Amino acid sequence: MKNRSFRLNRSKKKKKILEKRYEEKLENKVGNLGIYADVEENVKYIETLLGKAGDLKIRQFTIQYKPETKAAMLYLDELASRDANQDFVLRPLMTYSGLFYKDTKKDVWELAYESLVQAGELKVEQEMKEAVDAILRGDTVLFINGYEKVMVIGTCGWKTRGIGEPRAESVVRGPREGLSETLLFSLGMIRRRLKDPDLRVKMYSIGKRTKTSVSLIYLEGVVQPDILKEVKNRIQRIDIDGVLETGYIEEFIQDQTWSPFPQLQNTERPDAVVAHLLEGKIAILVDGTPHALIAPAVFTQFYYSPEDYYERFHIATFLRLIRLVSFFISLMLPALYIAFVSYHPEMIPSKLQFKMASGRATVPFPSIIEALLMEISVEILREASIRLPGPIGPTIGIVGALVIGDAAVSAGLVSPAMVIVVGLTTISSYANPSYNAAISVRLLRFPLMISAGIFGLYGVMLGLVLLLLHLVQLRSMGIPYMAPYTPLNTSDFKDTLVRMPWKWMDKRPSFFHPKDSQRQEEKSEAQDQKNGGEAS
Repeated sequence: MKNRSFRLNRSKKKKKILEKRYEEKLENKVGNLGIYADVEENVKYIETLLGKAGDLKIRQFTIQYKPETKAAMLYLDELASRDANQDFVLRPLMTYSGLFYKDTKKDVWELAYESLVQAGELKVEQEMKEAVDAILRGDTVLFINGYEKVMVIGTCGWKTRGIGEPRAESVVRGPREGLSETLLFSLGMIRRRLKDPDLRVKMYSIGKRTKTSVSLIYLEGVVQPDILKEVKNRIQRIDIDGVLETGYIEEFIQDQTWSPFPQLQNTERPDAVVAHLLEGKIAILVDGTPHALIAPAVFTQFYYSPEDYYERFHIATFLRLIRLVSFFISLMLPALYIAFVSYHPEMIPSKLQFKMASGRATVPFPSIIEALLMEISVEILREASIRLPGPIGPTIGIVGALVIGDAAVSAGLVSPAMVIVVGLTTISSYANPSYNAAISVRLLRFPLMISAGIFGLYGVMLGLVLLLLHLVQLRSMGIPYMAPYTPLNTSDFKDTLVRMPWKWMDKRPSFFHPKDSQRQEEKSEAQDQKNGGEAS
């Protein structure tokens, strides 16, 4: 009994010494360590490093080999697959290892690596940092006593959301699946559509604490090498403690921080990502978000919808023109109303002028205050409808706008014409397929309204000139934001405000400087007529 008590006390003392030693190393931030030959030391170090986390699972066992060897398996619960660990790691090592007594001359490490551990992804690491990073990624690590190395087993098996339809980019005709928060699922959806051996995927780990996986996707032989090099350099320069969404990456790598216009496009549609890759652009995916970044981006592409390429070109052209008209209405209508009512009533037809004057007879505010109050109220309602629970949000938005608008007109606080202007402006802003571009227009509407309230139409024109100057000098990864209009390139007009038939769009847009500019073989008009005659 004394001997047993002595051994227990010595074991407890050794345990406390180990814990104290590892805590001192962590406090002093000692550089990267190698793997200890003693399994117990490795387990205690990782356990102390992770703060004895409740979801850290540690399984110490014995491999029945010559001689019996201690081993330990560590993983994070709900990140690693329990079934894979039990069926393909523990069971072979604990059960089948004894069958190899006479059949092999390999040592226990070689036997485990080459025969017993049944996993498709298996790596050997020499440093403790790699083992800890693997555990935090969702992999399983296996230590074997007497070996200063660790086996990293790919057993990631966390629960994910099912693939669903993109909510922000819905289409009538086209695929119904969107990208996933799981990076590998998103890559799989892209590869399923783009079966090209030239598709390249470069992986980065960004964030000193989150160590978020970020992938850079492009088509080698199509993308311009200078643009690719610039994107890579900007991503590698990111130094932050955590990245949770593509918005972090977007702000770090965009050309101009203070511009209200988005300089990179974001999408959650895999078909849209593939379409951009085929044009020589670069896609950026971040683990944990279904939104992909597209670089570089130009102004016109924010008003394209994937559906434009699935419908016939007549319909696509009509829809693009409708979106362009909606853009100008959303941006300028409130400012024009203020300018006409306050400074240029003579430009309004006389009958309409009398109607508007009678409607404003009881309004106690000037037109600029009236417009700002209504626009701010609509923005508050729009934000509230987004933040409220799903079934309630749309109802509050619609009912709130109707009730507040009707009550404001009845009370004589705003004119009926102002309610119509704000309603048309709000509806037009929803016609934009890109959410971040629509927000930019909503922001720019207010400076134009203030300028119109101070200077009238001169203020509106001054605001538009300044806006145009800003757009002309703006760049996205060095590409002019207003291409192909400035600099002018008429050969790229086939896919801008109008969309020409596919058989005429034989080349990729030249303003992205693709290495391989040819999209399809050029066919003369005579050949098309000949083919049409043979078919008939």
